[in-house]
Amino acid sequence: MQGLRAIIVSLVLLYPPMVDAQNGIYIVVGKTGKCDFRTIQGAINSLPDSSSMLRTIYIKKGLYQEKIYLEKNNIALVGEDRESTVIRQAIARDEWRCGHNDDWGVATVNINSSDISLKNLTITNNYGYENTDRTVYCASDTSHLSRMRLIRKDGHQMALRTMNGSRIKAVNCRFRAYAGDTVSPWNTEDGMFYFKDCIMEGGVDFYCPRGWAYAEGCQFIANIGDAAIWHDGSKYQDSKTVLVNCSFDGYKGFRLGRYHRDAQFYLVNCNFGSNMADKAIYLVPTNNKILWGERIYYYNCHRQGGDFAWFQDNLHNAPNNLKADDISASWVFGRRWDPLLN
Repeated sequence: MQGLRAIIVSLVLLYPPMVDAQNGIYIVVGKTGKCDFRTIQGAINSLPDSSSMLRTIYIKKGLYQEKIYLEKNNIALVGEDRESTVIRQAIARDEWRCGHNDDWGVATVNINSSDISLKNLTITNNYGYENTDRTVYCASDTSHLSRMRLIRKDGHQMALRTMNGSRIKAVNCRFRAYAGDTVSPWNTEDGMFYFKDCIMEGGVDFYCPRGWAYAEGCQFIANIGDAAIWHDGSKYQDSKTVLVNCSFDGYKGFRLGRYHRDAQFYLVNCNFGSNMADKAIYLVPTNNKILWGERIYYYNCHRQGGDFAWFQDNLHNAPNNLKADDISASWVFGRRWDPLLN
């Protein structure tokens, strides 16, 4: 009997059932074998526009050469294995904007909805890995008579781009691009973004949240560019980006971060590779008015090969006499959302 029960459990895990929307939906996507859909977007498109229940799309191992559009709330994309469940596209933002008025569709995964979860996935924009600099006709480029634009291999290449969504989390995911803006969770109004045990790599500002963001146990790898992380907290003074137990590495001389809008950084128990430059998170020369001054706080951060003075402990300078033990995802989001409960 125990052997039969084990077989049944295994079958359920391999081929989970699709149930009705009232009780939640579980859909299986696979390149081969038994599944409900062959494409991720096909599975998303099959769902009702709205639901009070979580809809889970389980993605079996494979390479999915798709561009994903998420406009429906309450969806989880769950891969079978992070390294072997890969969503990949090659998109240069500068070229995309030649024929489009906004960034909708500029990334491998595009989100314009809320309560979205990503788990056990590799999401790659491989434009910079596959292309050299090239020139294209750009109808929107009126700065040149010929309307030809140089598309550089080190330009913006987004693996993840959110528009107006909130309560978006990624757990055990890998986000890859050669160059800038790899992970772009953007929503200064009410964007709340949670990353846990993820790997992110790219160029300038390759992790660049707007609004409220919390990253824990994440690894950041700088391929090129002036800075790894960036933040826009210009809408509300309380907006912040918080990084806890994260590690940073990259090419020799990579810089940690920068900003050119009001920003608020907290780095707690973070580790920096020996290749990191002796250059603090810095304000880029800008015409933007910085209302709230420099707000960059460190606690118990260390660099392989020796610490730099600019990241010595200064958390005591943060508002409300903040202590390291006070910092949690729920605190970052002002108790409006606890991603650990969802």
